[in-house]
Amino acid sequence: MAIAVAAVEHQSLTSAIGHWDGVWYSRLAVHGYPVHSVHHASTLGFFPLFPAFIWLLMRLGIGSPVLAGAIISGIGGLVATVLVQRLATRWWGPDSGRRAAILFCLFPGSVVFSMAYSEGLLIPLAAGCILALERRRWLLAGTLAGIATATAADGAALIVVCALSTAIALRGHGPRDRHARRSLIAPLLSLTGIAAFAIFLWQWTGTPLAGLEAQRSGWHERLDPIALLHQGQLFASQVGALHLSNPTLDLAPLAALLGTIVLVAGLVLLVRRPRVVSLEAIVWTVAIGALAVFSEHVGPNARLLITAFPAVVVFAHRTRGRAYRWVLGVNGVLLVVMSALTFTGHSLTP
Repeated sequence: MAIAVAAVEHQSLTSAIGHWDGVWYSRLAVHGYPVHSVHHASTLGFFPLFPAFIWLLMRLGIGSPVLAGAIISGIGGLVATVLVQRLATRWWGPDSGRRAAILFCLFPGSVVFSMAYSEGLLIPLAAGCILALERRRWLLAGTLAGIATATAADGAALIVVCALSTAIALRGHGPRDRHARRSLIAPLLSLTGIAAFAIFLWQWTGTPLAGLEAQRSGWHERLDPIALLHQGQLFASQVGALHLSNPTLDLAPLAALLGTIVLVAGLVLLVRRPRVVSLEAIVWTVAIGALAVFSEHVGPNARLLITAFPAVVVFAHRTRGRAYRWVLGVNGVLLVVMSALTFTGHSLTP
């Protein structure tokens, strides 16, 4: 899709897929972090693992950081699709698993797998962690969660997921059970990524909170319980100010409002009886959804929804036949539209 859009718009492929956060990840991979904490938009607002992989690919011969990031995202999207199918198959059976994988690929948020975005690492790590927790493979789950917490701020939700899974194991078997005690490995390891990043920032900038300060001051990112109300007011004011001489419209608030509806509907379907989806997957979905709903700057858009993937793929399980084909068709059209808007302009933030 990115190649087609680039050809139509007569722009380079790297320009098409390098918009938005891809610019900052590329800058971080090439120039690193500033040596002092700053209170404006800077690379300090981004976690280090994804740009570290970009840097590595560049050392292996990929000249463009944007292209390196897109390659990582594409491979991560493929791995995520496989893991999502395995999870959906465990929950609902092989037929629903195949349908879930197809819907996952056609969901509009999958556009990030064609861009230099950290979701290409975060989502497969999260899916792998949840799958490992369901299989009670504590060391693997904790390792994947620890890597995820060095990838993106949303990865911190896996700390809660691992802690919950450990609590379930300890309650079910008792603290004297050796296997139950072994489950403590998962939440402890899940802290390693974000802890290592905080220690690095402390040594590099003088404060372990440099990333948080950059997010709050530079990117104006904070949690607000009425963030969705503000999104609605912003969109209404934009519609009211529309004029033929200036017909541009920021669609991000509308995407957040529509995404909230999809998120709530997906959560209802996940917990609807008979509930066979693991509690770990539901908690991951709720945690990511809550962070998005209460985010003042980035609401539950398609990128955040695909990160909370159980709320998306559940529609593949709950629909059959013609209804499922309609779901695929609508998502396919929205994917094309979102890709065009994302790659060519600034009216829709991925």
